[in-house]
Amino acid sequence: MSEEMLLASYRRRIASVPHTVVLQPTSFCNLDCAYCYLPDRDRRNTMTPDMAEAVAHSVGEITEAGPNRGVDVVWHAGEPLALGRSRFAELLEPFESLRQAGRVRHWVQTNATLINDAWCEFLTRHAFGVGVSIDGPAALNAQRVDRAGRPTFTRTLRGIDHLYRAGIGFSVIAVVTAAGITRPEALLDFLARLGCHTAGLNIEEAEGVNTTRRQPGQGPATEFWRRTLAWSRRNPDLTIRELARLGDYLGLVRTGRGTEWGQRLIDPIPTIAANGDVVLLSPELAGITAPRYKDFRAGNIREQSLAEILARAHRLPYVREFLTGLDRCQATCGFFDFCRGAQAGNRYFENGRLDTTETNHCRTSRQALVTALSDTAREEHTA
Repeated sequence: MSEEMLLASYRRRIASVPHTVVLQPTSFCNLDCAYCYLPDRDRRNTMTPDMAEAVAHSVGEITEAGPNRGVDVVWHAGEPLALGRSRFAELLEPFESLRQAGRVRHWVQTNATLINDAWCEFLTRHAFGVGVSIDGPAALNAQRVDRAGRPTFTRTLRGIDHLYRAGIGFSVIAVVTAAGITRPEALLDFLARLGCHTAGLNIEEAEGVNTTRRQPGQGPATEFWRRTLAWSRRNPDLTIRELARLGDYLGLVRTGRGTEWGQRLIDPIPTIAANGDVVLLSPELAGITAPRYKDFRAGNIREQSLAEILARAHRLPYVREFLTGLDRCQATCGFFDFCRGAQAGNRYFENGRLDTTETNHCRTSRQALVTALSDTAREEHTA
């Protein structure tokens, strides 16, 4: 395929400017969750201020074109707050002028075990959006343990209480394991009481170093989503990310604007590790050893700007494979109109390649959701 055709294929599917940039300021996490995908969570690899400055310079370049070029900078993986406030502040400093100009919004995904009043003041001062990782009540959160194997549930609740008292709103990401998938009401009732404004429900996936645990299947996932839909209709105040996405799609289709959904391009999600290496399409690919794909490394922020890395992204073998996989999904899958294609990381971790199509993640998080809604509508129609 010629350079022009490769570039055209890329631009047809993937946005030229990212909406989200993920930063991994440290690979270390103070927890040791049973399903964690991170290969280096026991190592204290830490981003340096000059690395953060290089990222901020790149973000400045890609946001200077106009008022609609704002970027969400997401601090994620392992536990960002394990840096400590002083070191974290050093990494934030290069972004401050961009933040004050409205060109950057900071987000942090945290297990909340380290949050106290001082951290709340820090998060408020830098206008952070906060996401908390918690899997439900204590019984469903049992996979989230510290490095001594001790439960972390009460520590996470304590951190959430600090957020609540400081007036900091937060979202939640809950991993739904094979044990939890049979108990959606217990999970959702707990999240509603917790006070989060949005909940993302991540059915456990085989990815990174999490490859041996039993993953939920499509049948249990369909029942999970059916019961989640029913719960949501009774409890509309909690926004469930996956249901909101499906509702957005259906709303466009019902109003004759379905083509707008298909025109939404995939965010390349540049993810920058502590050493400056950049991967695209899936944060879960960062730090993965894969010689065939040169470890998914698209460049290093010390050597190239994000704009330069993204301008050459269509030449990367794994990106080209991903585009081929999307074409195959569109040609063969009845769910593609909503799904828009399997996630890049899931393709690799489940199938070993990115030019493949269906994954278990597709079946449990997309197909099962649509099937659950279809079954619910049919049952109500025939009742």
